[in-house]
Amino acid sequence: MIAAQRVSAAVPARAGLGLRGPHVAEIIATRAAVAWLEVHPENYMSEGPGLAALERIRRDYPLSLHGVGLSLGSAEGIDPAHLARLGRLVGRLEPGLVSEHLSWSVSGGIYLNDLLPLPLDEEALETVARNVETMQEALGRRILVENPSAYVRFRHSTIPEPEFLEELARRTGCGLLCDVNNVYVSCVNFGGDPQAYLDALPAAEIGEIHLAGHFRTARQGRLLLIDDHGCRVSEPVWALYEHALERFGAVPTLIEWDREIPALDVLMREAARADALMRRASEGVGRARVA
Repeated sequence: MIAAQRVSAAVPARAGLGLRGPHVAEIIATRAAVAWLEVHPENYMSEGPGLAALERIRRDYPLSLHGVGLSLGSAEGIDPAHLARLGRLVGRLEPGLVSEHLSWSVSGGIYLNDLLPLPLDEEALETVARNVETMQEALGRRILVENPSAYVRFRHSTIPEPEFLEELARRTGCGLLCDVNNVYVSCVNFGGDPQAYLDALPAAEIGEIHLAGHFRTARQGRLLLIDDHGCRVSEPVWALYEHALERFGAVPTLIEWDREIPALDVLMREAARADALMRRASEGVGRARVA
């Protein structure tokens, strides 16, 4: 257990960074001016130098754990061994936020290296709600569930995604992680309105926002966006983020970058831009209240 020098576990309504291997030593050595950090817990479930470094970082920064392997959409339920490992890590690090994805990645004991989509219908809603409740009971805390990026749609999906997420939050008491880049990617890929998507989400349930880069390609003569976390946040996503701030207010916002990871100062400039937009949105709300 970390001693008394541990900072508060609360994640502030500021911009944070996804902590990746190339920056761990620099973060420790420089105590970079980052408001908070987020990691994938699957990378820290075993004893070793990685976990030791993360515990050292935890003394100076609030943490968020963003899971990628629990498979909330699996009809066979959550792997109890995986959940137990996650629970031990949560108890050890005391993160301010814990989140997972609206997806599945496990079947018959086989882990698939992807976050696969779900048909959005009542059966899937019952499955995900059951798994979210299991996860929350095991961890003794509320979790956040992230909206996915979409490249395929199921013909028999009967519930719009924002409505699905809202009902999931109502049934389980979970919060939502709004990935603004995923909203933009999915809506462009299927001709939707990203602002209308954000407007349909329950604002009170949004506990975190993610921002990331994507790339543009073509498939069968039509534009396709791929959420690859491999470049700067695009200008249309920044604009959509401003709309998200108008809708949800300032909430913890993460800059994700997982491929072709740049120097730390590049990520910090992206975080500074998000912080500036949050400040501007908050000042606008303050002026409106005074008026």
